[in-house]
Amino acid sequence: MSEPGDPNLDFNNTEIAFSYKSNKELVKTYRLFQLMNNPTLVKLGSFFGNLAARMPFGIGDPFIRETIFFQFCGGTNLFECQKVVDRLNFRNTLTILDFGVEAKEKEEDFEHTLAENIKAIEFACSNPNVPVISTKLTGYVPISVLEKIQSGERLNEIENVQFQRLEDRFAQLCKKAFEMGVSIFVDAEESWIQDPIDQLVMKYMAIYNKEKPIIYNTYQLYRKDRLEFLKDNFITAKENNFILGVKIVRGAYMEKERLRAQEKGYSDPIQPDKSSTDRDYNYALRFCIENFELISLCNSSHNWESNQLQVDLMAQKQIPRDHPHMNFCQLYGMSDNLTFNLSSQGYNVAKYVPYGPIRDVTPYLTRRAQENTSVTGDMSRELNLLTREMKRRGLLK
Repeated sequence: MSEPGDPNLDFNNTEIAFSYKSNKELVKTYRLFQLMNNPTLVKLGSFFGNLAARMPFGIGDPFIRETIFFQFCGGTNLFECQKVVDRLNFRNTLTILDFGVEAKEKEEDFEHTLAENIKAIEFACSNPNVPVISTKLTGYVPISVLEKIQSGERLNEIENVQFQRLEDRFAQLCKKAFEMGVSIFVDAEESWIQDPIDQLVMKYMAIYNKEKPIIYNTYQLYRKDRLEFLKDNFITAKENNFILGVKIVRGAYMEKERLRAQEKGYSDPIQPDKSSTDRDYNYALRFCIENFELISLCNSSHNWESNQLQVDLMAQKQIPRDHPHMNFCQLYGMSDNLTFNLSSQGYNVAKYVPYGPIRDVTPYLTRRAQENTSVTGDMSRELNLLTREMKRRGLLK
């Protein structure tokens, strides 16, 4: 392992951030983020993108492929992803693969998702630059089944079979990952279906995380209860002698969560403001690093302060930069200034790379476009960095 290093990274270094892009690629990315900086154009683009995705025979695919798909996705299949994996590896950056298909309800779709994730594990096993795959448990079971379990309703005979199939599929996935030495990140979902997901993930962590972290759960710190939940999970892991796999994120479903709480008349599970989320997130980060020998952490954040905090804490505790329990992650196509400045200094950092048929990953792409929209009319962070690099290269006055 390398020695702990200087925590004074420069996340504003755009030369390192975009050195992998040719001038042509940089200009193309700059123009795309210019479009995404306009809320009206994003709304129109999202509408026409979803419309194109529903066209028969893939007629609309070229529109999506040539605009936003390859900015945020690795490809339509694993073969196409290999180019992205190789390119990231050239920058000392790992890849987390995610078969980005969402909102399916049929048994054949659940079986297909399982088969694709088994293929991804096999692909990762043969590729040391892909240590992790990511999955959603709603890819294996109807959401209504999870919702009924959490609400305490009795499942009918069909639903009992569906839930058992979920566990069977997840057990198969975990066993395959364990045998091949590949880790699994289980994504967090909406609060009203999260409890049965948490229970399953902890059950299989206890089985497979005895020697090294194979299974990771995701903790959304914009939820008021997640910090204490993380601490409780740590106690459980310590008492049962397994490594707690932790991916921390701020959260992805805030508007939906608040609206449902209001409609159903229960207490809003989301933090009252961003500063409260930031407080709990950074506390969770400190907690994981304080207990790094028993917790394997992935700091999945685009927040500059949270990434710098991990760097600083690792230096203070003299934790080697490449310690296997200390990891960073950002989404592919975003926050290159964080990813590649970290990787240039020897930290464990990965890009989260979704892939899949264009029509199936369109909901994911729509969210990425909306996240990069400047609703206030100010230049987005990403566009600001791209503009600076364009000027540095003399491509923009």
